[in-house]
Amino acid sequence: RDLHGVDRRQRQMCIRDSLVIANTCSAMVFDRDYLNKFIKAYVKEHVAVPSQGKLLVDVSKIDPRISLQACLSSLTANIPEKHNGRNVNVKIVCADDKPWHLYVPVKIQTIVPTLVTSMRITKGTLLDNSNMEVVFKDSAQIRGTILSEPKAVIGARSKRNLSKGSAITNKNTCFVCKGQPVTIIAKSVGFEIKSVGTALRDGSLGEVISVKNDKSGRIIRGQVSAINQVVINL
Repeated sequence: RDLHGVDRRQRQMCIRDSLVIANTCSAMVFDRDYLNKFIKAYVKEHVAVPSQGKLLVDVSKIDPRISLQACLSSLTANIPEKHNGRNVNVKIVCADDKPWHLYVPVKIQTIVPTLVTSMRITKGTLLDNSNMEVVFKDSAQIRGTILSEPKAVIGARSKRNLSKGSAITNKNTCFVCKGQPVTIIAKSVGFEIKSVGTALRDGSLGEVISVKNDKSGRIIRGQVSAINQVVINL
């Protein structure tokens, strides 16, 4: 028997799946451990997760002064439409003839694969496999575009001093650094011309920066597409 005197064998016979009580069962009281698992499963099913990301769901302990009531109907849950994505009050509902509901605070963290420094590095350091690694970090704590592919970042430089474990983002790295030579690729459908230029400012992946064509002396604007490379779409 559980904390509420419900025979566990009877409970198992009444459960249609891992979360829902069958309508044909007698009214039952759900213990706190059961509700914790119910809420976690509901949140993980109904909260969107970024590609390759994971959810960490922390369900608050239900106040011990609250007496959990019996319920014959299947329990349902609901997350408010307007919430900040990190702290939500999940509503648990029993829709019996004598209905009841319960709000349970839940903390949600979305963790994603993120490139971080594996040691302390100084401004201007060349990034490679010796000084960065991929770990899972809370996306809400990262400012700037999250970078997760080491191959795409090898050869970039840090724009400031970074402590060990710092997220490597578009804000603190330059894929094209001011004063450095760059490859300029001018292209259209079925047509491509390459030339050499000099970056007139730092640029991260996807940024549009000014570059001087070393041969013609012209100042052009191109989008950073890779390490020391900008693209001009004609």
